[in-house]
Amino acid sequence: MATTDASGPRERYRTQVRAEIKKYAWEQIATAGASALSLNAIAKQMGMSGPALYRYFAGRDELITELVREAYRSLAETLRTASATGAGLAALAHALRAWALEDPQRYLLVYGTPVPGYRAPEDITGIADEIMKTLLDACTALAPDGPATPFTAHLEDHREWADGHPAPPAALHRALAVWTRLHGVLSLELAGHFTNMGFDPALFFTAELDDLLAHPA
Repeated sequence: MATTDASGPRERYRTQVRAEIKKYAWEQIATAGASALSLNAIAKQMGMSGPALYRYFAGRDELITELVREAYRSLAETLRTASATGAGLAALAHALRAWALEDPQRYLLVYGTPVPGYRAPEDITGIADEIMKTLLDACTALAPDGPATPFTAHLEDHREWADGHPAPPAALHRALAVWTRLHGVLSLELAGHFTNMGFDPALFFTAELDDLLAHPA
């Protein structure tokens, strides 16, 4: 005898409501920043009571976690797809910039100013580690043998952040340089600090990337 999954329609409705809540959350973040995120305000926009909305997200931090998790997963998938097609470090960097420009608020949520009082759960750290692994793979493919610097020597014994990746210290140094310099450029660009400076941020990003590739760690 065939049975009907009674939870199916309810679960689909729950998924739709959660998606709508996240849509309003992104609108709030774009207007006032993640620190001002209010579930009660979202409930009013949706014509719901506060307690009703809390059936879908237990609190502000749970909602932020969902948004952060989706953002990191999206970037991880973007870089993973690029890497799978043979993209090198330069192509990965441009994929990062394209991802950031596609949705600046998503980028700034994960790489901008931390939300006061919010701490991401461990599984999000795992997704961030996956993103760094893709970068480390690309840097390992490029890193030449060369004389150790004080910082590369330091990285021999301070590589916990690499989560067990076997990259040599020179590749670790390059990955850190790429990650910090390019995120610095992107963060300033997306926050609007280049708007009235009269130069092309895309060309500046490329120039910084070219310098990183020309001067390996």
